[in-house]
Amino acid sequence: MEKNKVIRVIQYGMGSIGSKIVRELLKRNRFELVGAIDIAPGIVGRDVSEVAGLPQPLNLLVESEPAKVLSSAKADVVVHTTGSHLNRIFSQIEEVVRSGLNIVSTSEELVYPFRRHPELSAQLNQLAIDKGVTVLGTGVNPGFVMDTMALVLSSVCLEVDKVKVERVINAATRRFPFQKKIGAGLSPEEFRSEVAQGRIGHVGLAESLYLTAHGLGWTIEEIKEEIAPILAETPLKTEYLEVSSGMVAGMDQLAKGMSDGKEVLTLRFRAFIGAPKPHDTIEIQGNPPLKVTIDGGVAGDVATVAMVVNSIPRILSAEPGLKTMADLPLPHAALS
Repeated sequence: MEKNKVIRVIQYGMGSIGSKIVRELLKRNRFELVGAIDIAPGIVGRDVSEVAGLPQPLNLLVESEPAKVLSSAKADVVVHTTGSHLNRIFSQIEEVVRSGLNIVSTSEELVYPFRRHPELSAQLNQLAIDKGVTVLGTGVNPGFVMDTMALVLSSVCLEVDKVKVERVINAATRRFPFQKKIGAGLSPEEFRSEVAQGRIGHVGLAESLYLTAHGLGWTIEEIKEEIAPILAETPLKTEYLEVSSGMVAGMDQLAKGMSDGKEVLTLRFRAFIGAPKPHDTIEIQGNPPLKVTIDGGVAGDVATVAMVVNSIPRILSAEPGLKTMADLPLPHAALS
């Protein structure tokens, strides 16, 4: 890719994250927004600037027909922010790739889809190679904090025996969908029922584990996962809900990766209303041992936007195919 080339971008999904990505893209001379796609009735047909909360009109409308935008916008890349689960959004990704466009997505399962969706991954990889484009799933988590950052830190280790990552989030500072996803406000019985139906839990913890193992060259034979409620000891209140004492304030989710009968990867994700001392901690047991803590933790939405925007030039320079963060050059800010 030419260093000073203006990159033409289509935004696919104009929700909260999509709108924030649009605002960031428009700040940078390197990018030109040439299309926007969404299906929400309250969004379709409106000017992108209005949907994204910008003061000046762009004279660019949100369209509901992907084929129309993908074929006419003459874009270089599509930024995709519509869903977490690959089997539900696969047709969207496939249509973009068939149109001959690169794509970076915030789909959590696309960060490392090869174990959960082997057939879809193989199909998507071959299609991307045939079309000469790159597909990448990324974000803050999965995509960085609990996987890529651990891999970057491991570069100063001669040996790595075990990796432990803990992410603690005060959910009171997050949007309502996040608070709902961790079960805040439910009874313990309701929480367990929602977990059993797959409605509660952090999507992507297994993907982070497999991505880390992939980067380190480890084979994970088994993953053990647990999700437990964290109960409020006192009444709690956020902008969106109230949690009585004894009700669920959030969740404690754990994933352990086993190799040769040993636990080599441990990822723990704790998010609850009023969590004290939020942080992200990565511990590597090896030579030399390392333990790094980010006080306050990495900001969720801001970091997701940054990861997506900063990844765009990297995928345009990458070999065609379905890639992971471990397959691409070192991630870093691209501020121009």
